[in-house]
Amino acid sequence: MPCIKETIKNRKGLNLVVEIEQKENQQGLVFIVHGFGRTKDEPEIKTIRHAFLNNNYTAASFDATNSSGEGGGKLENATITNHYQDLKDIITWAENKEWYQQPFCLAGNSMGSFCAAWFAINHPKKVKSLILTSSFVSGKLFSQIDEISPILKSWKDTGMREWESSSRPGLIKRLKYNFMEDAFRYDLTKRAEEIKVSVLIIAGDKDETTPLEHQKLLFNALDTEKELHIIKGTGHTFKRKAELGQLEKIMGGWLKKIN
Repeated sequence: MPCIKETIKNRKGLNLVVEIEQKENQQGLVFIVHGFGRTKDEPEIKTIRHAFLNNNYTAASFDATNSSGEGGGKLENATITNHYQDLKDIITWAENKEWYQQPFCLAGNSMGSFCAAWFAINHPKKVKSLILTSSFVSGKLFSQIDEISPILKSWKDTGMREWESSSRPGLIKRLKYNFMEDAFRYDLTKRAEEIKVSVLIIAGDKDETTPLEHQKLLFNALDTEKELHIIKGTGHTFKRKAELGQLEKIMGGWLKKIN
């Protein structure tokens, strides 16, 4: 069936842009959540979507607010809480659609993965399985990585972080320190035992933003059916054809197992 695109309002009146591809012989439903500053059209998100569609899932992905896609708001106002609330608002909106079913799967990248896991903790009966790539794990751990630790004090003092985009040279990104204040409230490892659904974690061994050691801490804290797959030579996001192919293969095997 053709992809349906809709624009809805989140709880703050900002636009969320949702794309739904419905399977006629629908066997399941997945909501896919992009990461910080990303969009629903990233190669990684499209690959995740394709893996689910190939297994007869209806797939819903969206551009969150305060990001780089078609959603409303400004990147500088991004927080984990805002991202999580957008996911909840999308799911609430979907509950009245003919293609909605639960329990559903949740999949994401980075901050999107965190939000998926956090939703499963707070709404366990609604979720069937989690697929987490390069998951954000905790504000404390994030503050200690080499990218953030040296600038944390100046970021707090000025209230704003500025840096050049790695994917779009010349584009200067800005992010308020509110992001870190909010992030320090969250730690998946402290609540991982509350996740009772099956969990697939996929990580790159060259990830410097949500390092492999963070993924292992999360994996070890889980007390449920789980798998950890490491893609060698891959950083925080999966971009190259070979690593995207590995991502889809791993996911395909997992989906056949849980169906």
